[in-house]
Amino acid sequence: MSFFKKLKEKISGQTEAITTKFKDGLTKTRSAFEKVEDLVRRYKKIDEDFYEELEEILISADVGVNTVMELVDELRNEARKQKIENAVDLQPVLSEKLVGLLQDKDEDNSLDIQDGRMNVILFVGVNGVGKTTTIGKMANLFKSQGKKVVLAAGDTFRAGAIEQLEVWGQRVGVDVVKQQQGSDPAAVIYDGIQAARAKQADILLCDTAGRLQNKVNLMEELAKIHRVIQREIPGAPHETLLVLDATTGQNALNQAKAFSNSANLSGIILTKLDGTAKGGIVIAIRNELNIPVKYVGLGEKMDDLQPFDPEQFVHAIFAGSIAREEAEARE
Repeated sequence: MSFFKKLKEKISGQTEAITTKFKDGLTKTRSAFEKVEDLVRRYKKIDEDFYEELEEILISADVGVNTVMELVDELRNEARKQKIENAVDLQPVLSEKLVGLLQDKDEDNSLDIQDGRMNVILFVGVNGVGKTTTIGKMANLFKSQGKKVVLAAGDTFRAGAIEQLEVWGQRVGVDVVKQQQGSDPAAVIYDGIQAARAKQADILLCDTAGRLQNKVNLMEELAKIHRVIQREIPGAPHETLLVLDATTGQNALNQAKAFSNSANLSGIILTKLDGTAKGGIVIAIRNELNIPVKYVGLGEKMDDLQPFDPEQFVHAIFAGSIAREEAEARE
Protein backbone atom coordinates (compact mmCIF):
# COMPACT_ATOMS: atom_id res chain seq x y z
CA MET A 1 0.00 0.00 0.00
CA SER A 2 1.39 3.44 -0.95
CA PHE A 3 2.20 6.02 1.72
CA PHE A 4 -0.46 8.39 0.39
CA LYS A 5 -3.12 5.67 0.63
CA LYS A 6 -2.01 4.81 4.18
CA LEU A 7 -2.12 8.50 5.07
CA LYS A 8 -5.64 8.88 3.74
CA GLU A 9 -6.81 5.79 5.61
CA LYS A 10 -5.18 7.00 8.82
CA ILE A 11 -7.08 10.29 8.85
CA SER A 12 -10.33 8.83 7.48
CA GLY A 13 -11.64 8.44 11.02
CA GLN A 14 -11.58 12.21 11.50
CA THR A 15 -14.54 14.33 10.58
CA GLU A 16 -14.83 15.60 7.04
CA ALA A 17 -15.19 19.12 8.47
CA ILE A 18 -11.67 18.99 9.98
CA THR A 19 -10.17 17.58 6.78
CA THR A 20 -11.89 20.32 4.77
CA LYS A 21 -10.65 23.03 7.17
CA PHE A 22 -7.06 21.88 6.72
CA LYS A 23 -7.40 21.62 2.94
CA ASP A 24 -9.08 25.02 2.59
CA GLY A 25 -6.85 26.68 5.16
CA LEU A 26 -3.67 25.44 3.49
CA THR A 27 -4.63 26.36 -0.08
CA LYS A 28 -1.78 28.89 -0.38
CA THR A 29 0.80 26.58 1.17
CA ARG A 30 -0.36 23.77 -1.10
CA SER A 31 0.36 25.97 -4.14
CA ALA A 32 4.00 26.19 -2.96
CA PHE A 33 4.31 22.44 -2.43
CA GLU A 34 2.69 21.70 -5.81
CA LYS A 35 6.06 22.74 -7.26
CA VAL A 36 7.42 19.53 -5.69
CA GLU A 37 4.81 17.55 -7.62
CA ASP A 38 5.81 19.29 -10.87
CA LEU A 39 9.47 18.64 -10.10
CA VAL A 40 9.10 14.89 -9.55
CA ARG A 41 7.17 14.56 -12.80
CA ARG A 42 9.79 16.45 -14.78
CA TYR A 43 12.68 14.24 -13.65
CA LYS A 44 12.49 10.67 -14.89
CA LYS A 45 15.84 9.98 -13.26
CA ILE A 46 17.04 11.44 -9.96
CA ASP A 47 20.29 13.40 -10.23
CA GLU A 48 22.05 16.26 -8.42
CA ASP A 49 20.08 18.90 -10.35
CA PHE A 50 16.87 17.34 -9.00
CA TYR A 51 18.08 17.63 -5.39
CA GLU A 52 19.21 21.24 -5.93
CA GLU A 53 15.80 22.22 -7.33
CA LEU A 54 14.05 20.42 -4.48
CA GLU A 55 16.17 22.35 -1.97
CA GLU A 56 15.21 25.66 -3.62
CA ILE A 57 11.47 24.82 -3.58
CA LEU A 58 11.48 23.79 0.09
CA ILE A 59 13.55 26.80 1.18
CA SER A 60 11.17 29.13 -0.71
CA ALA A 61 8.28 27.53 1.23
CA ASP A 62 10.11 28.53 4.46
CA VAL A 63 10.92 25.00 5.54
CA GLY A 64 14.22 26.48 6.78
CA VAL A 65 17.73 26.03 5.36
CA ASN A 66 19.02 23.73 8.12
CA THR A 67 15.91 21.55 8.01
CA VAL A 68 15.99 21.38 4.19
CA MET A 69 19.63 20.27 4.17
CA GLU A 70 18.88 17.51 6.69
CA LEU A 71 15.80 16.44 4.79
CA VAL A 72 17.49 16.27 1.38
CA ASP A 73 20.43 14.31 2.85
CA GLU A 74 17.95 11.79 4.28
CA LEU A 75 16.21 11.53 0.89
CA ARG A 76 19.56 10.86 -0.80
CA ASN A 77 20.23 8.06 1.67
CA GLU A 78 16.76 6.56 1.22
CA ALA A 79 17.03 6.73 -2.57
CA ARG A 80 20.32 4.80 -2.40
CA LYS A 81 19.05 2.32 0.19
CA GLN A 82 15.76 1.59 -1.64
CA LYS A 83 17.40 1.88 -5.09
CA ILE A 84 14.89 4.57 -6.13
CA GLU A 85 15.72 6.05 -9.52
CA ASN A 86 12.45 7.67 -10.65
CA ALA A 87 11.72 10.96 -8.87
CA VAL A 88 7.98 10.18 -8.61
CA ASP A 89 8.80 7.26 -6.33
CA LEU A 90 10.67 9.59 -3.99
CA GLN A 91 7.70 11.88 -3.26
CA PRO A 92 5.93 9.49 -0.83
CA VAL A 93 9.27 9.12 0.98
CA LEU A 94 9.45 12.93 1.30
CA SER A 95 5.89 13.03 2.68
CA GLU A 96 6.67 10.32 5.21
CA LYS A 97 9.81 12.18 6.32
CA LEU A 98 7.78 15.38 6.77
CA VAL A 99 5.27 13.63 9.02
CA GLY A 100 8.20 12.22 11.00
CA LEU A 101 9.76 15.68 11.37
CA LEU A 102 6.50 17.18 12.58
CA GLN A 103 5.83 14.69 15.32
CA ASP A 104 7.90 12.29 17.39
CA LYS A 105 6.27 8.87 17.69
CA ASP A 106 5.78 9.18 21.46
CA GLU A 107 4.81 12.84 21.41
CA ASP A 108 1.34 14.06 22.35
CA ASN A 109 0.31 17.28 20.60
CA SER A 110 -2.73 17.73 22.85
CA LEU A 111 -2.88 20.26 25.68
CA ASP A 112 -2.28 19.11 29.25
CA ILE A 113 -5.84 19.63 30.49
CA GLN A 114 -6.99 17.51 33.42
CA ASP A 115 -10.32 17.23 35.19
CA GLY A 116 -10.45 18.02 38.89
CA ARG A 117 -8.01 20.92 38.85
CA MET A 118 -7.86 24.51 37.65
CA ASN A 119 -5.81 24.32 34.45
CA VAL A 120 -3.66 27.42 33.88
CA ILE A 121 -2.52 28.27 30.35
CA LEU A 122 -0.09 31.15 29.80
CA PHE A 123 0.10 32.80 26.37
CA VAL A 124 3.23 34.63 25.20
CA GLY A 125 4.16 36.27 21.90
CA VAL A 126 4.96 39.65 20.35
CA ASN A 127 2.28 42.19 19.52
CA GLY A 128 0.39 41.73 16.27
CA VAL A 129 0.59 37.93 16.03
CA GLY A 130 -3.06 37.39 16.97
CA LYS A 131 -2.46 36.41 20.61
CA THR A 132 -5.62 38.00 22.05
CA THR A 133 -7.78 36.63 19.23
CA THR A 134 -6.27 33.18 19.80
CA ILE A 135 -7.11 33.36 23.52
CA GLY A 136 -10.69 34.29 22.63
CA LYS A 137 -10.99 31.41 20.17
CA MET A 138 -9.53 28.96 22.68
CA ALA A 139 -11.97 30.19 25.33
CA ASN A 140 -14.77 29.48 22.86
CA LEU A 141 -13.34 26.00 22.17
CA PHE A 142 -13.22 25.09 25.87
CA LYS A 143 -16.65 26.56 26.55
CA SER A 144 -18.11 24.47 23.72
CA GLN A 145 -16.69 21.43 25.56
CA GLY A 146 -18.70 22.40 28.65
CA LYS A 147 -15.77 23.82 30.63
CA LYS A 148 -15.95 26.93 32.81
CA VAL A 149 -13.37 29.46 31.57
CA VAL A 150 -11.92 32.69 33.01
CA LEU A 151 -9.59 35.10 31.13
CA ALA A 152 -6.87 37.21 32.79
CA ALA A 153 -5.91 40.40 30.92
CA GLY A 154 -2.20 40.31 31.78
CA ASP A 155 -1.14 42.41 28.76
CA THR A 156 -1.29 45.75 30.55
CA PHE A 157 1.32 47.28 28.23
CA ARG A 158 -0.32 47.43 24.78
CA ALA A 159 -2.98 50.10 24.33
CA GLY A 160 -6.33 48.43 23.68
CA ALA A 161 -5.22 44.92 24.71
CA ILE A 162 -7.47 44.83 27.79
CA GLU A 163 -10.48 46.14 25.87
CA GLN A 164 -9.88 43.65 23.05
CA LEU A 165 -9.87 40.75 25.51
CA GLU A 166 -13.05 42.12 27.11
CA VAL A 167 -14.78 42.11 23.71
CA TRP A 168 -13.81 38.46 23.25
CA GLY A 169 -15.03 37.67 26.75
CA GLN A 170 -18.42 39.16 25.88
CA ARG A 171 -18.57 37.32 22.54
CA VAL A 172 -17.77 33.97 24.10
CA GLY A 173 -19.65 34.59 27.34
CA VAL A 174 -16.79 34.22 29.84
CA ASP A 175 -15.50 36.46 32.64
CA VAL A 176 -12.44 38.67 32.12
CA VAL A 177 -10.28 39.71 35.09
CA LYS A 178 -8.52 43.04 34.50
CA GLN A 179 -6.83 46.06 36.03
CA GLN A 180 -5.92 49.43 34.53
CA GLN A 181 -3.43 49.77 31.69
CA GLY A 182 0.10 49.96 33.12
CA SER A 183 -0.73 47.76 36.13
CA ASP A 184 1.60 45.00 37.28
CA PRO A 185 0.82 41.99 35.01
CA ALA A 186 1.67 39.52 37.80
CA ALA A 187 -0.95 41.21 40.02
CA VAL A 188 -3.56 40.77 37.28
CA ILE A 189 -2.70 37.08 36.94
CA TYR A 190 -2.92 36.73 40.75
CA ASP A 191 -6.41 38.30 40.67
CA GLY A 192 -7.30 35.96 37.81
CA ILE A 193 -6.33 32.91 39.88
CA GLN A 194 -8.43 34.09 42.84
CA ALA A 195 -11.43 34.83 40.61
CA ALA A 196 -11.12 31.48 38.83
CA ARG A 197 -10.95 29.71 42.21
CA ALA A 198 -14.04 31.53 43.47
CA LYS A 199 -15.95 30.57 40.33
CA GLN A 200 -14.58 27.00 40.44
CA ALA A 201 -13.35 27.45 36.87
CA ASP A 202 -11.80 24.58 34.91
CA ILE A 203 -9.55 26.78 32.77
CA LEU A 204 -7.71 30.06 33.35
CA LEU A 205 -6.29 31.61 30.17
CA CYS A 206 -3.66 34.28 30.86
CA ASP A 207 -2.63 36.97 28.37
CA THR A 208 0.82 38.59 28.69
CA ALA A 209 2.56 41.58 27.14
CA GLY A 210 4.45 40.94 23.94
CA ARG A 211 7.42 43.22 23.76
CA LEU A 212 10.67 41.71 22.55
CA GLN A 213 12.61 44.95 22.11
CA ASN A 214 13.64 44.84 25.76
CA LYS A 215 14.31 41.17 26.44
CA VAL A 216 15.54 41.82 30.00
CA ASN A 217 12.17 43.32 31.00
CA LEU A 218 10.33 40.53 29.22
CA MET A 219 12.28 37.81 31.01
CA GLU A 220 11.87 39.50 34.40
CA GLU A 221 8.14 39.98 33.83
CA LEU A 222 7.60 36.37 32.74
CA ALA A 223 9.70 35.09 35.65
CA LYS A 224 7.61 37.11 38.10
CA ILE A 225 4.35 35.83 36.57
CA HIS A 226 5.67 32.25 36.82
CA ARG A 227 6.57 32.75 40.49
CA VAL A 228 3.09 34.08 41.30
CA ILE A 229 1.34 31.24 39.47
CA GLN A 230 3.55 28.52 40.99
CA ARG A 231 3.13 29.95 44.50
CA GLU A 232 -0.66 29.82 44.14
CA ILE A 233 -0.89 26.60 42.11
CA PRO A 234 2.14 24.28 42.39
CA GLY A 235 2.93 22.72 39.01
CA ALA A 236 1.27 25.53 37.05
CA PRO A 237 1.24 26.98 34.44
CA HIS A 238 0.30 23.66 32.92
CA GLU A 239 0.94 25.03 29.43
CA THR A 240 3.01 27.98 28.22
CA LEU A 241 2.06 28.56 24.60
CA LEU A 242 3.95 30.80 22.19
CA VAL A 243 1.69 32.43 19.58
CA LEU A 244 3.39 33.07 16.22
CA ASP A 245 2.18 34.63 12.97
CA ALA A 246 2.82 32.16 10.11
CA THR A 247 2.86 34.97 7.52
CA THR A 248 6.09 36.36 9.01
CA GLY A 249 8.02 33.26 7.91
CA GLN A 250 11.60 33.10 9.19
CA ASN A 251 10.89 36.00 11.55
CA ALA A 252 8.50 33.67 13.38
CA LEU A 253 11.37 31.21 13.82
CA ASN A 254 13.57 34.00 15.24
CA GLN A 255 10.81 34.99 17.68
CA ALA A 256 10.42 31.36 18.74
CA LYS A 257 14.16 31.14 19.46
CA ALA A 258 14.06 34.35 21.53
CA PHE A 259 11.07 33.24 23.59
CA SER A 260 12.36 29.70 24.09
CA ASN A 261 15.35 31.29 25.87
CA SER A 262 13.16 33.37 28.20
CA ALA A 263 10.11 31.16 28.78
CA ASN A 264 9.69 27.47 29.44
CA LEU A 265 7.57 26.83 26.33
CA SER A 266 5.41 23.71 26.15
CA GLY A 267 3.96 24.36 22.70
CA ILE A 268 3.35 26.73 19.81
CA ILE A 269 0.18 28.10 18.24
CA LEU A 270 0.69 29.22 14.65
CA THR A 271 -1.87 31.80 13.50
CA LYS A 272 -2.82 32.98 9.99
CA LEU A 273 -1.60 29.75 8.38
CA ASP A 274 -4.36 30.22 5.80
CA GLY A 275 -2.81 33.55 4.76
CA THR A 276 0.61 32.36 3.59
CA ALA A 277 2.18 30.20 0.91
CA LYS A 278 5.09 29.65 3.31
CA GLY A 279 3.43 27.21 5.69
CA GLY A 280 6.65 25.21 5.68
CA ILE A 281 7.62 27.36 8.66
CA VAL A 282 5.68 24.81 10.76
CA ILE A 283 8.28 22.20 9.81
CA ALA A 284 11.24 24.52 10.47
CA ILE A 285 9.98 25.53 13.93
CA ARG A 286 9.20 21.96 14.96
CA ASN A 287 12.53 20.59 13.73
CA GLU A 288 14.90 23.35 14.85
CA LEU A 289 13.39 24.05 18.28
CA ASN A 290 11.93 20.64 19.15
CA ILE A 291 8.76 22.33 20.45
CA PRO A 292 5.44 20.82 19.33
CA VAL A 293 2.98 22.89 17.30
CA LYS A 294 -0.26 22.32 19.23
CA TYR A 295 -2.80 24.51 17.42
CA VAL A 296 -3.04 26.35 14.11
CA GLY A 297 -5.24 29.21 12.95
CA LEU A 298 -6.86 28.30 9.63
CA GLY A 299 -9.20 31.28 9.17
CA GLU A 300 -10.96 34.18 10.84
CA LYS A 301 -14.06 32.39 12.14
CA MET A 302 -14.52 31.57 15.82
CA ASP A 303 -13.99 27.84 15.22
CA ASP A 304 -11.01 28.16 12.88
CA LEU A 305 -8.47 27.43 15.64
CA GLN A 306 -7.72 23.74 15.16
CA PRO A 307 -5.53 21.19 16.99
CA PHE A 308 -2.47 20.66 14.82
CA ASP A 309 -2.37 17.25 13.16
CA PRO A 310 0.89 16.50 11.27
CA GLU A 311 -0.81 13.90 9.08
CA GLN A 312 -3.68 16.24 8.20
CA PHE A 313 -1.09 18.92 7.38
CA VAL A 314 0.91 16.70 5.00
CA HIS A 315 -2.30 15.28 3.51
CA ALA A 316 -3.53 18.83 2.83
CA ILE A 317 -0.31 20.12 1.22
CA PHE A 318 -0.02 17.05 -1.04
CA ALA A 319 -3.74 16.74 -1.80
CA GLY A 320 -2.98 17.06 -5.52
CA SER A 321 -0.63 14.08 -5.45
CA ILE A 322 -3.14 11.98 -3.54
CA ALA A 323 -5.92 12.80 -6.00
CA ARG A 324 -3.63 12.05 -8.96
CA GLU A 325 -2.54 8.73 -7.49
CA GLU A 326 -6.18 7.73 -6.96
CA ALA A 327 -7.08 8.72 -10.53
CA GLU A 328 -4.18 6.70 -11.93
CA ALA A 329 -5.21 3.68 -9.84
CA ARG A 330 -8.71 3.82 -11.33
CA GLU A 331 -7.42 3.87 -14.92
